[in-house]
Amino acid sequence: MDLPKLHRERAVDAVYAVLRQAIVSHGMKPGERLNVDELAAQLGVSLTPVRGAIQQLATEGLVEIRPRSGTFVASLTAQDLDETFRIRCALECLAVEDAVHNIDVGGLRKLRDLLKTLRKPVKSDDDRQMHERANLELHQVILDASGNRRLQEMYSALNAHIKIARIHASESGWATRLQDEQLEHEEIVAGLEARDAARTVKAMRKHVYRAKDDLLAALEEPANAE
Repeated sequence: MDLPKLHRERAVDAVYAVLRQAIVSHGMKPGERLNVDELAAQLGVSLTPVRGAIQQLATEGLVEIRPRSGTFVASLTAQDLDETFRIRCALECLAVEDAVHNIDVGGLRKLRDLLKTLRKPVKSDDDRQMHERANLELHQVILDASGNRRLQEMYSALNAHIKIARIHASESGWATRLQDEQLEHEEIVAGLEARDAARTVKAMRKHVYRAKDDLLAALEEPANAE
C-alpha cells in the first residue's frame, strides 16, 4: 500500500491519522503484521512518531502488540463484536434521546434528504459506496444533534472496530437486509420528527441490535462454509 510523505510537525498525530485510516479503509487487513521500519520509511518520518502512533492505536484496540512476535492489525472475535455493539447501542440511544430535544428544522430536513438517497436501488459498487456514505452521515447527523461532544468522540473510536469487522465479513445476503435497514431508519427519523424520545430510542435499539445480529451471522458464514 502506498502511503503519503508527512511533514514533521506533530508527526505522531499525523502518523496515527494515516495508519488509523489505512486500517479502517481496508488498506491494512486484520492480522497483518506492521513493520515499524518500513512504515517510517514510507511516511518519511523517524521511528519515534511511528512507535508513538502505534501505542495510540493499541490503546484504541486497533492494533495488537505481541511480545517477541511483533505488532499486528487487530482482529475482532464474535465476543468483541457483541460487546462493541452493546456499547454502540448505549451511545446511540443516548444520542437520539438528546437529539429529540435538540435537533432543528435543518437537521430534520437533512435526515429526510438522506432517507431519499438510502431508498435508491443498490445495483453496483458505486451505488453501495454512496449508500454506505449516506448511512454513516445519517447516524452522524443524529450524533451531532445530541450536542454531546464526549459521546461523539467515544462513538468515533468505537465505530472503527465495527468497520474492521466488515472487512472479513461475508457479503452474502447484504442486499436482502437493505429493506429492514430502510424501515428502521424511517422509524428513527419519524420518532425524531414527533419529538418522541421513547419511540426514537426503541427504534434505534432495534436497528443497532438487528445490525449486530446480521454482522455476527456474516462473520460466521466463512467458517460454516468450510
